[in-house]
Amino acid sequence: MKQVVQNYKSGELAVLDVPVPGCKPGGVLVRSAYSLISTGTELMKVSEAGMSMLGKARSRPDQVAKVMQSVATNGVPATYRKVMGKLDSYTPLGYSLCGVVEQVGTGIDDVKVGDLVACAGNEHALHAELNWVPKNLYTPVPDGLAPRHAAFGTVGSIAMQGVRQGEPQLGEVALVIGLGLIGQLVVQLLAAAGVRVVGADPDPVRCELAERLGAAACGDPASAAVEAAVAELTGGHGVDQVYLAAGGGSNQPVELAARLCRDRGRVVDIGKCRLDLPWNAYYEKELDVRFSRSYGPGRYDPEYELEGRDYPIGYVRWTERRNLACFLDLVARGSVDVEPLVSHIADFDDAVETYQRLKDGELKAVAVLFRYPEQKEEAGEAQAPAVAVPAVKRPTGGAPTPARSAKTPVRLAFVGAGNYATSMLLPHLAQRDGVELSTVVTTTALSAANAQRKFGFAEATTDLDAVLGDTSIDAVFVVTRHSSHAELTRKALLAGKTVFVEKPLALTEDELAGVLAAVEESGNDRLQVGFNRRFAPLLQEARKRFGARTGPASLRYLVNAGRLGHGSWYLQQGTEGSRFAGEGGHFVDTASWLLEADPVSVYAVATSGNEDLQVVLRYPDGSTATISYVTTGAAGFPKETLDLIADGKVLRLDDFVRASVFVDGGVGRKRWVSSRLPKARDKGQSAELAAFIKAVRTGGPMPVPLESLVATTSATLAVQAGLVGGAPVTLARAR
Repeated sequence: MKQVVQNYKSGELAVLDVPVPGCKPGGVLVRSAYSLISTGTELMKVSEAGMSMLGKARSRPDQVAKVMQSVATNGVPATYRKVMGKLDSYTPLGYSLCGVVEQVGTGIDDVKVGDLVACAGNEHALHAELNWVPKNLYTPVPDGLAPRHAAFGTVGSIAMQGVRQGEPQLGEVALVIGLGLIGQLVVQLLAAAGVRVVGADPDPVRCELAERLGAAACGDPASAAVEAAVAELTGGHGVDQVYLAAGGGSNQPVELAARLCRDRGRVVDIGKCRLDLPWNAYYEKELDVRFSRSYGPGRYDPEYELEGRDYPIGYVRWTERRNLACFLDLVARGSVDVEPLVSHIADFDDAVETYQRLKDGELKAVAVLFRYPEQKEEAGEAQAPAVAVPAVKRPTGGAPTPARSAKTPVRLAFVGAGNYATSMLLPHLAQRDGVELSTVVTTTALSAANAQRKFGFAEATTDLDAVLGDTSIDAVFVVTRHSSHAELTRKALLAGKTVFVEKPLALTEDELAGVLAAVEESGNDRLQVGFNRRFAPLLQEARKRFGARTGPASLRYLVNAGRLGHGSWYLQQGTEGSRFAGEGGHFVDTASWLLEADPVSVYAVATSGNEDLQVVLRYPDGSTATISYVTTGAAGFPKETLDLIADGKVLRLDDFVRASVFVDGGVGRKRWVSSRLPKARDKGQSAELAAFIKAVRTGGPMPVPLESLVATTSATLAVQAGLVGGAPVTLARAR
């Protein structure tokens, strides 16, 4: 299928051939009929892409702050790869469309194939021939409403949410500053609510249009006309509400709002304009400044948008989806007229030219629609119980993976192509001799296309079954979100593939049992989990310098994990498990590797709110490892520090940039310190991948024994049981 994309680094716009998105549970696959260009938001994004790197940084200081934090945590090279990877990628455009349901995912019962729906979301209602849309981001189109009018649904919901924030009352007077697409819709919504409206915009054509659509008067904000109209309609008291629907760097809209708003009036920011509030003016009138967040409650909440969990109507009357349905109803009943806003309808194939004309100013437009090929005109936790570490039953069937000719490339498929895959795994594999990147599989079309373009995959698809059935593929990498790891690993093992799965292997004991059942059933135990730290060169050298030990050891591992940003999918514990369940295996595996054994018990305690964890692992020889997993530390402190103490020796690791070993010998003290700081934090991904590829090529043993992978996973999962029970959890191997 085709999709409109932009490279944020170069500014290039293109209509790209990408795989058709998969129809996942909880949503529908929609074939676009019309999609709407947001002439404000989208053109701002297009313009930013054309800026220099310095210009981009100045326009997004929030992203610059994230980059600087990443440098402190991960080092300059890793951060550079990550940032450049994001910039030099195709990003989607669009967020408002109407189309026909082509496929219905499981769990959906409110629409059927062939129904016309309006869709929202900058990840789901894209300028593309097909989109997968989750339940709370689409709504059926009322009978008789033209598809091109229903395509205004998302933008209309943005305007409606802004109006709701203003709490207009019958008979009030409002001022709308900025009469672009959002402003014109705000005017009509206010008029429909019985509010008299004054509009302000320097464009006389837009002013005339707003008056035709219900504004009492409009004019240039720099003229006396707007102030005169407000004085006449309000008896000199000033307007009850001001809606800022303008963009740009001028502070004039904010100053005008203060001048023309009544005492204790309301100022609502809908657009993205400069907000240097003149303190005296806003203080003296005690103005109520409010912000309107996109389409309404539910926006930026993954449980609402992606998992389909609605808010009870008794507590949240107007959600994203309800706003969308309400706006379409108003249009269908003629209370809002969007037809006069349509300045231009372009064929989808002409998308690049259309954006360029808008950017250059050649095409003057309030609203522009893309019409898709099939649309002629219209489309219809006391003591916790012992946790059993599942016994690994070695396969009774199947043959070991045969050794391969050194000249035959190892063919790999990737399931998932997110940030970790594209910044920490694929760059190492793409430049490795004897490796062929065969196929990349994702659920979203554009991520697959980006990975194919950047790393040279032969194919990009959303069809997992086709990849698992491809006998020419030697190994499958599972690099998706945590909740899918176990099931995808199970399927790949049953398909006879060698599997590399990023941590965690499983989020529950049942998931782990399912993976092991697949090993037994298929006779395929060719599995590696991405516990990369044991492969880190600095840690490998430090362990060698530490040498063998004769007595039990004490190990302390401090992980200064830090807080997650708002909206991180790691916070979705209902589906993705706890944060420690997701990444704690890294630290358990590192401790077990250093102590050369698997843990026999786990004791876990947490601070109030479970923000900081203390996990104590006991080992067969009496050794202990304490993992302090904290989120409340200082961001500038190193992320990972480790001390191993035994037999008069201490091994110290400082965040994979420096290591030292102290030894009390018979003739004095010895000390080894890593000779120099490495160029970057090397946490072992490259060496781990090299060991994995070697195992695939030669048919030799996997880099980490399966029993160790299972023991680490079981210990990680036992942490939650320990927190609930408040007592040590014995890791009793099942018989």
